[in-house]
Amino acid sequence: MARPTKRTRCLPPLVALRAFEAVGSAGSMRAAAEELAVSPTVISRHLDNLEKRLGVTLIAPKGRSIELTEAGVRFHVDVARAFDLIDAATGELVKPVRKPLLLWCWPGLAVMRLLQRLPALEALLPDYAIHFHPTLARPDLRRHVADAEIFYRTAEEPRVPGIVEIELARPRVMPVASPALLSRHAPSPQDPELLFELPWIHEVSADEWRAWLQAAGLLIDGRAQDRLQGVRLWHAHLAIGAAQLGQGVALANELLVETELAEGRLVEIGRSEVRLGTYVLAMRAESLEEAPMRALTDWLQRSTVPETLA
Repeated sequence: MARPTKRTRCLPPLVALRAFEAVGSAGSMRAAAEELAVSPTVISRHLDNLEKRLGVTLIAPKGRSIELTEAGVRFHVDVARAFDLIDAATGELVKPVRKPLLLWCWPGLAVMRLLQRLPALEALLPDYAIHFHPTLARPDLRRHVADAEIFYRTAEEPRVPGIVEIELARPRVMPVASPALLSRHAPSPQDPELLFELPWIHEVSADEWRAWLQAAGLLIDGRAQDRLQGVRLWHAHLAIGAAQLGQGVALANELLVETELAEGRLVEIGRSEVRLGTYVLAMRAESLEEAPMRALTDWLQRSTVPETLA
């Protein structure tokens, strides 16, 4: 009896497929790179190699961003489904001792506010292993990439069907600097004009500073334009850390710097009531009334109340 011919699979490199799946799910090279803990250059190289291997354009530029081509959308659906199957098979093979609770969160809030309060959540959910993932990437909750996410909404975005959003806090945003830096300048920290004598620290871009200046009623003139250039630190906790080191003025919200202001490690410049965004908890609608989600919601609502209001 003749032996059956062994099937030969023609698969692209798995690492390239993983990069493509992450870009399609996260919506950007940077977010995908952060999710996979590599640089955007590595992601771009994998995508280039994948397109050359397949002879098909999968990604197209869209302004400063990117989008999947028609062929890319079709391919992404199948690739994502394949990774879901692998994930499910792995989960069936390796049974965890405790159920995982997958929580994605904006890095600044995760590092500077929630991390110190995480033991309280673990105490509320002793049967769950908390997987806390600080990231700017947005998970596809409908595909169970995460159980819930906490993000900072700065503009109206289309709501996703089947996803419930709970507003947690809309904190005040303020410029802050170290006492050592301010001591080298004569004007009072209460004088907003002091801003224009100091370097500004940026996160992803200068957009937050522009939005804050406009909301605070300050003109974006030549003095401001000079300070809208500079090093990008990408994450709020890095910008705040740089401010504590005396490297300049950072924009921060009160939830992130409440302790630093109270203990005098940072000083607010001027006084404004600018609020640029809202921290939001998002989860699948069907999980809203489940016990772990109710515990998570309660913990977050308590954790995002400023101490002055608690």
